[in-house]
Formats: sequence, C-alpha cells, structure tokens
Amino acid sequence: MSETSHFGGRTLARSQALQLLFQAEATGRSVFEVLEGDYALTQGPLDPFGESLARGVDDMRTDLDAIIAVTSSNWSISRMPSVDRNLLRLALYEMLEVDEVATPIAIDECVELAKAYGTAESSRFVNGLLGRVAARLELGEDVISSARAQLAEEAACAEPEQVGD
Repeated sequence: MSETSHFGGRTLARSQALQLLFQAEATGRSVFEVLEGDYALTQGPLDPFGESLARGVDDMRTDLDAIIAVTSSNWSISRMPSVDRNLLRLALYEMLEVDEVATPIAIDECVELAKAYGTAESSRFVNGLLGRVAARLELGEDVISSARAQLAEEAACAEPEQVGD
C-alpha cells in the first residue's frame, strides 16, 4: 500500500486503521496480534480512534464479510483487492457501530481512502456497494441478520449437491 496523500484528524485515524487491517490480513494475524508486535504506519503515532476502528473491524470481521458477500454482485470477497476488502470492512463497521459518525460521512471517507490507496476502480466500487447497504439500513433492515440468513440459505442449497452418496 502506498500513500499518495497525507491525512489528518479522523481521516488519518481511518488511514491508520486501514493500514493495520491490511497488515493483519497480509500476515495472517489478528489486529490484536499486529498491535502486540511491530507494525508500520505511514504517519504516526497511532490515533486512539484508528486503533478502536481496527480492533472493532477485527472483532466483527465475519459479519462484515457476510454483508459484503451478499451485497457484492460481481466479486467474491476473495477476488477483491485487499485494500478494497478492508476499506469496505472499515466503512461498514463505522456505519453499523460508530454512532457519532453519520453513514454518508463513513461512505465519503471510504471513497477518499479508496482514491488514495486503491485502484482506479476502487472508489466507484466501494461507493456503490456501501450505497446499497446504506439504502437497506435506511429502510430499517438488520443487515447482519439478513446476510447471515442469506449465506446459511445458500449453504443449505449447496449441500445436497456436495453429498453425492
């Protein structure tokens, strides 16, 4: 991940959280394990809000990935660039769990970070996916429960094909 701009305030904290999430994923460790050892930040020291975001995303990763999986129509999570995947996790965590951050701000911040860290298509991709989730949240949908249920249903439908007895 290369940084193309310098950030400040909460944007810097989000950038730091993204860097921690990226390092955890790249090394097969949890954010907690990364924070216990050596970690690299393009700008430090680590902001408490950034640390809180990274830890929160790490705690909810399974549910966040479920939301991404059922919302992304063309890309499986494993095929997404790591930066995009972690940006989506970060923004979804803020949208669902950080009450003092409004959903449009979480999305805008994610789009800006995607422009700085992602590919040419990243900002459009994350904006579209997060917009679909935001619309469902606006309607009062429990997106975590819905995602869990949809994945369980897909798994149940796939099981008979795999049995082959």
